[in-house]
Amino acid sequence: MRWSPADIADVVAAGLVLRAAADDDEQAVYGFDALDELGLHPILRHALEEAGYGVHPEQRYPEQRLRPRRSEGKRCDMVLTPDGLPLRDPLVAGTLFDQQPAVDADLAYWLEVKTVSQYQTDGPFARYSAELLQPVTGDVKKIWSDPVIRHGGLLLILFTENQRIAEHDILAWHERCLEKGYPVAAPALRGLPITDRIGNAWCAAALFPIRNA
Repeated sequence: MRWSPADIADVVAAGLVLRAAADDDEQAVYGFDALDELGLHPILRHALEEAGYGVHPEQRYPEQRLRPRRSEGKRCDMVLTPDGLPLRDPLVAGTLFDQQPAVDADLAYWLEVKTVSQYQTDGPFARYSAELLQPVTGDVKKIWSDPVIRHGGLLLILFTENQRIAEHDILAWHERCLEKGYPVAAPALRGLPITDRIGNAWCAAALFPIRNA
């Protein structure tokens, strides 16, 4: 299975463009940049599903999917499969309950999503830099460290004052990852202007492939 980070980034950007236009049409007081990370997930899932991907939210990482208690284990924000196919459940593989056809974990695309806003509804976000550098790299480690995952990436969505800041900060974050030895490839970077309601006038979506995944 060949996955194209550029194609995924294109789909995400197209979905965000549609949402930005909908916010403008509705003359919304706050745009989608005011949503928290979980609030953005339905927008992303819808865009990916409309493009034909299977989108499976909050899936346990492969190394932990054999635990009989399904409530246990670290979870990935989204797992993508081609052609809308289900993700195979290893607990029922080879039984009457095994879905056919289905996609095994090593052939799916494991996607962590992080969003950071330079401005929030109450003003500038004081922890913008810290939030960008710390939890985000933690998600890289989760994908990197799972021995089953062959295809995966981190989707970083930034809301900033302008395009220059977004692109600078994304490239600086990538350089920091490389300095720390994280196997993060160059991003598929997309961006779009958004109506400035709280201080953010640019949305950047950067999909970083995790090379060891």
